[in-house]
Amino acid sequence: MQADYVIVGAGSAGCVLANRLTEDPAVRVILIEAGGRDWNPLIHIPAGYLKLLQHKRLTWGYTAETGAALAGRRIPYPRGKVLGGSSAINGLIYIRSQPEDYDHWAQLGNRGWSSEEVQPLFRKAERWEGPADAVHATDGPLQTGPTRDQPELCQAAIEAGAQRGWEYRTDLNDLPHGLGDHIGWVQQTRGGRFRASAARAYLRPAMRRPNLTVVTDAMVERVLLDGRRAIGVAYSRGGVRQEARASGEVILAAGAIGSPHLLQLSGIGEPEHLQGLGLEVRHALPGVGRGFQDHFIVRVQAEVGGIATLNERSRGLRFLGEVGKYVLRGRGILTYAASLVAASVKALPESASPDVQALFASASYAPGPGRKLDTKPGMTAGVWQMRPESRGHVLARSPDPRVQPEIDPNYLAEDRDRRTVIAGLRLVRAWFAAPALARYLVAETLPGPALQRDDELLDYARRAGTTVFHASCSCRMGRDAMAVVDDQLRVRGLSGLRVIDASVMPAVTSTNTNAPTIMIAEKGALLLQAARHAQA
Repeated sequence: MQADYVIVGAGSAGCVLANRLTEDPAVRVILIEAGGRDWNPLIHIPAGYLKLLQHKRLTWGYTAETGAALAGRRIPYPRGKVLGGSSAINGLIYIRSQPEDYDHWAQLGNRGWSSEEVQPLFRKAERWEGPADAVHATDGPLQTGPTRDQPELCQAAIEAGAQRGWEYRTDLNDLPHGLGDHIGWVQQTRGGRFRASAARAYLRPAMRRPNLTVVTDAMVERVLLDGRRAIGVAYSRGGVRQEARASGEVILAAGAIGSPHLLQLSGIGEPEHLQGLGLEVRHALPGVGRGFQDHFIVRVQAEVGGIATLNERSRGLRFLGEVGKYVLRGRGILTYAASLVAASVKALPESASPDVQALFASASYAPGPGRKLDTKPGMTAGVWQMRPESRGHVLARSPDPRVQPEIDPNYLAEDRDRRTVIAGLRLVRAWFAAPALARYLVAETLPGPALQRDDELLDYARRAGTTVFHASCSCRMGRDAMAVVDDQLRVRGLSGLRVIDASVMPAVTSTNTNAPTIMIAEKGALLLQAARHAQA
């Protein structure tokens, strides 16, 4: 097959790119996805994510190494393997992050990535449920909207935050520079009763265009190089090896795990690592797979009384009533995001701005990413450090593309990260103790009132903490020797090859990463279009 562009990965970024590039009928695009079509109905029911995070067919089934930092645990590391990628299995939270994040990217030498410059890209992507304004647009592909159902316990959590001195924000995507502690209702990637995955929002309309070819159930094995130029990819489908050639550019949008892994399998990376696997070094680029970051979430959980929670509403006759609400009105618990309330608060005194994010749910869960609801009424706040300093890696283990790479987020390697986790747990405890929530509090169940000292809380975090699914930075953008792409998202030292996904973040954004990833792809499409016009 031959096209102008070959895109690897139909996740959040790949779907955006396929749509934007094929808006020009003269441009031919091939989009290759390892997973299948997004036909599973649980994908499209918002609360269905609870059943998808470890789905054997719709995820890659990855696990992450944690070593001594997390008591030697191997933790599940869900990434979507289906049209829409992780946007098809995530918790639907739409938060763009703090403006300082993007200003930091620009300060690192990445031209065009400041908060002022990326803000129009967020608006370009968005089809906001409410009226258009300076923050939200209504004519983009991605359906977003506010939290409509606002449970009483979540309202109490916001009131408790105000009692702690946190500013209530009516729009968590309208954040001025220098904002201090704040709390509000999350926004969702949802259109009506259905999830607005990147596949539903961007790819489905584009698949009607004759200039887009979508290949599913195809494992890309390597990038094809002609000297220093990428000319296509080799992939296998149904046991048959095939090639897709690009007359223009090859674009890796396989995510923070898949993109560095594929570069390494193609002989692009740290020479010593590649040679140790018996791979020919085609281009030395030591930063590939390095600098990997993720947010590390630890939960505080409590039993509550005298108020309804999600736990009871998800069982028996009450659940049948919720199904009826969903079918008849598109409302109720089946439309909920992973959390409905988010707070950004400063936990360490030396931090200049909020340094932890806490997501609140009127529910309680068993430990780990499986998100199994408890039987007793409960509430949970998951807290993570917004700007971790620890960095890990994603490294191929074998020349075989079907062998999972080594994924090591290297959580809690830095002292500041450990201190922030401890302070974050104490902050959530104080939130739960504020009068608005304390009147419902029966008992803390995790980490439990017996754990009070710093070392005890840190040990709890090591035993119970896990990923919050924000993999990033493994092909980071920059100008230093360890950068993988430049600020045009071109792989350094090669032509015809770009990486456009969350892996290019120079540092992980402070909050959820799906909205920023879609923004990155919107900008990447503009960069590709500009380069094409410059060559014309």
